[in-house]
Amino acid sequence: MISYYKTIDGHITEIKKYELGCWINCVSPKDEEVTSLIKDFNIEPELFRASLDEEETSHIDMEEGTTLITIDTPIVEKDGKNITYLTVPLGVMITQDNVITVSLRENPIINEFAEGVVRGVHTNLKTQFVLFIMLKTATKYLQYLNQIDRISNQVEKELRKSMRNKELIQLSEIEKSLVYFSASLKSTNATLEKIMRGRYIKLYEEDQELLEDVLIEFKQAIEMSNVYLNILSRTMDSFSSIISNNLNNVMKTLTSITILIAIPTLISGIYGMNNPGIPGMEQTWVPFILMGVLTLITAWWLKKTDLL
Repeated sequence: MISYYKTIDGHITEIKKYELGCWINCVSPKDEEVTSLIKDFNIEPELFRASLDEEETSHIDMEEGTTLITIDTPIVEKDGKNITYLTVPLGVMITQDNVITVSLRENPIINEFAEGVVRGVHTNLKTQFVLFIMLKTATKYLQYLNQIDRISNQVEKELRKSMRNKELIQLSEIEKSLVYFSASLKSTNATLEKIMRGRYIKLYEEDQELLEDVLIEFKQAIEMSNVYLNILSRTMDSFSSIISNNLNNVMKTLTSITILIAIPTLISGIYGMNNPGIPGMEQTWVPFILMGVLTLITAWWLKKTDLL
């Protein structure tokens, strides 16, 4: 699907057809739509199709007047009560007259621009518009990182009450999300540093401050993701140690119970052979006394050696 947007009276507004200086948004475009855009805007087919590759990492490329900036954007997926955070690539192409965004699925960041939520953006100022997209991406990363921190704290509280596989799996999923975020943020930050050199897109004087703000936001997001990832990794290690220790305690208790149960079984087996040579065979109370005495001695020894 292809949509056209233009800044009118200070607000991004959807328009019916292409106009000079508008923003073109492509979401999961059909083959004929891709062919049309390639022809109308003289875009290299390989450059356009690279922006539709779901495995693309953040990078910047240029071909015959068109610059492609691929950035990893964060999204959240909900499946019932389960929440998963992941990243998807967003292709931002800067042509001679327009900015074209390409994605394989609906993107919450692009939707905010399309709905006019983001103010002060002008689609005809191409460099500034691209930087605003990247600034909003960094802001979304920070928002999701704060959500991840709150969720991990809540799951940790639940784990302190009861060690269950459900919470451990949740922590594992959160850790995986943080790994995705950390890798995507670092690659996008490297792309921003290339943009800052001014070799790929033209930077105007008023764009320098905005670009610095974007870099600051991304570096803050990188630091937050690294901190949260380290904390979560140590938390997982701590809970693994606790679970292992609890398992050892259970095994010690079961071993002690097995030893205590084995004593009456052993005595009853010996005195159940009806062998006259065994002392006290004639007295029925002797086996019970032996069972009691040996059980008490064994229990005292197990307690002394911290096995019970």
